[in-house]
Amino acid sequence: MKITDARAVVTGGASGLGLAVARHVTAAGGRVMLLDVQEGPGQAAAAALGGNAGFAKCDVTSETEVNAAMEAARAAMGSINLLVNCAGVIGAGRVLGKNGPMAGDFFSKVVQINLIGTFQCDKAAAAIMQHNTPTADGERGVIIHTSSVAAYEGQIGQAAYAATKAGVAGMTLPIARELAMFGIRVCSIAPGIFGTPMLAAMPQDVQDSLGRQVPFPPRLGRPEEFAALVQTIFEVGYLNGETIRLDGAIRMQPK
Repeated sequence: MKITDARAVVTGGASGLGLAVARHVTAAGGRVMLLDVQEGPGQAAAAALGGNAGFAKCDVTSETEVNAAMEAARAAMGSINLLVNCAGVIGAGRVLGKNGPMAGDFFSKVVQINLIGTFQCDKAAAAIMQHNTPTADGERGVIIHTSSVAAYEGQIGQAAYAATKAGVAGMTLPIARELAMFGIRVCSIAPGIFGTPMLAAMPQDVQDSLGRQVPFPPRLGRPEEFAALVQTIFEVGYLNGETIRLDGAIRMQPK
């Protein structure tokens, strides 16, 4: 498949990595539906991307909202052949913090958004993709998860976040194996330190310090590099069931 033929759903598409993917897809001539809980920014992003983009407000923790948004995307684009899961939260917090142990509800919320939200989008998109007309190679669609290097080197304060990102990586292979019968591939990307709006809010000296920790190139990752890897996964049909680190060879320290 070629990115020009993409009919993509991008969760967390109103900003950051998700918006970069949406820009990349539409710039190549593909179509995209942005899903996000941020209605104002989501509508604005879709309008800025032009006629090949749409927006649906969606909380990925709600199975009903996810199913409705996927159906809206199918109706708007005619089909879905690419899902990129970028919706997520950092969920920083110590197990034993200054004010006592981490609340179980806090941990559960991070799991609901990052892990269960990804799964709910996977199954809803796959249910639609299975009916696509296959390509000459038998392909019907591609699902991409956003994991993190924290899945492997979670830092102090990242217990909830790292657990969810390890879970996202861990379910990649079994879902890929199951969906193979439908011609649907599944991969994950594990980004390192990227220049997203969250990091952009930090002082410049902090951003520069983080960038210098990366072996090469010694800088923050660029969202468009994440988007370029999405295109590669979509177009290279033998990539399946794998989690790919995109991190400049960084290995995170305990803190």
